[in-house]
Amino acid sequence: MFIKQAVEGDKIALEKVLMEVNDFVFNLSLRMLGNISDAQDATQDILMKIMMKLSTFQNQSHFHTWVYRLASHYLIDYKKSMFAKHPLNFEFYANDIQAGYIDSPEELIGLNKEVLAKELKLSCTNVMLQCLDPMSRCVFILGTMFKINSQLASEILDISAQNYRQILSRSRKKMRQFLSEYCGLSGSGCCQCERRLCYAMKQHRLDPSHLEYSTLQQLNESLLEEYLETMERFDDEMNVFEQLPQYQSQTDIKEFISHIVHSAHMKKMMEKEF
Repeated sequence: MFIKQAVEGDKIALEKVLMEVNDFVFNLSLRMLGNISDAQDATQDILMKIMMKLSTFQNQSHFHTWVYRLASHYLIDYKKSMFAKHPLNFEFYANDIQAGYIDSPEELIGLNKEVLAKELKLSCTNVMLQCLDPMSRCVFILGTMFKINSQLASEILDISAQNYRQILSRSRKKMRQFLSEYCGLSGSGCCQCERRLCYAMKQHRLDPSHLEYSTLQQLNESLLEEYLETMERFDDEMNVFEQLPQYQSQTDIKEFISHIVHSAHMKKMMEKEF
């Protein structure tokens, strides 16, 4: 890490610090907000906050813990996303699944149903998370998908370890009940991704000509493990969510970081901050 140099105003070091945490922030944002566009916007906002608050990092905790703390609090209170404006709940989503089948095989002619079903699965699982309230969603994501233990999570979220475990337990119970009844990926649910393709296309939730998740580059798993080396793993797993890939953020983020780091506006802010 080049934190010390970045705090002292080294722009190259600052770029390296932001690039180091960029994928962390993007994946957390994607799970918290439910779609790629909102996650990209939030990622840029959070990187700006990291840059402006970097001088407050006191080395009293792991740097990634500090980043997760800043990002988690920002995302819990995020009001600009589509699902913040149009909240979901499990009852609504269950009704949507039950009503969401259209038998129009002619619309699928020439299309790769397996690829479309994978795209829908990745989208649906992120959207499903939106059925939890923001705090419960963040706890569920940190505990189930990022494998963060209760002691570390309590530091990130400013709640007690006991409270974190209780929220995680309740959230997992709600999600497990929903998955077992409605999601075919659980092995017992009624929904099958391939059966919902035509409905998803009619509702403009799936565009065969623009498969967003298929264009994202998956994050190297060994790199992810290196990032998370200080975070204890849970024994209790929820396979539907744990098997979801981690992604690299969009490639133009490097240009964004370089632009804001070297902008005249940022120079003024850094001079004031540092």
